[in-house]
Amino acid sequence: MEEERKIYIGNLEYSVAESDLARILEKNGLEAKDITVVTDRYTGRSKGFGFAEFNTEEEAKKAIDALNGEQLNGRTLRVSKAQKRKPRRDNFNMSRYPRGSRY
Repeated sequence: MEEERKIYIGNLEYSVAESDLARILEKNGLEAKDITVVTDRYTGRSKGFGFAEFNTEEEAKKAIDALNGEQLNGRTLRVSKAQKRKPRRDNFNMSRYPRGSRY
């Protein structure tokens, strides 16, 4: 499964790019199939976390063991198995209009 080969990399400094993550993986003898730093869709600014996908589950586990707690640009990385994304709720209707009667 794809989820088993994907890791979450958190506590990134906002200036960290995909190339920085690729470099720290290489330093630890690892190579990711795909690396993404998540950015805000409106500002383009990093949200301080990203993901890396590997060819095998074993490589993903090695990456978690090697990178969790590692320092990058003065910050301690938090690395774990990526969790499946939960469906987003549409908050527009819920936050703007009360349900039911006010009386």
